[in-house]
Amino acid sequence: MATIGFVGLGNMGGGMAANLAKAGHDVRAFDLVPAALDRAKAAGCLPVASAAEAATGADFIVTMLPAGAHVRSVYEGEIFGAAPASALLLDCSTIDVASAKAVGAAAGAAVPADVVAGRRWGC
Repeated sequence: MATIGFVGLGNMGGGMAANLAKAGHDVRAFDLVPAALDRAKAAGCLPVASAAEAATGADFIVTMLPAGAHVRSVYEGEIFGAAPASALLLDCSTIDVASAKAVGAAAGAAVPADVVAGRRWGC
């Protein structure tokens, strides 16, 4: 199974991380809220001390964060410096298009189609 770094264990992310662990993946989970880390641990995830630690050695990195500023900060401040070049980065946050494009550009990647609205973002 895959090694997955998961950052953001709130209402949406906590359940997503738990389901990945339940499916047998090695989920390294990070959140700023200690109670969220406790819930992730109880669901089979390995709590880690930072987003960078979650990203280190991961095959996939999933983020589920509350706002574009958080996504930019986490990717630019921690994930890009720690993630293997081969890792697939998946941001599932509901954020503004400008932040998504900025993070995609910083990663050197094209931002994919908007799978919810069914449109492209001009990539």
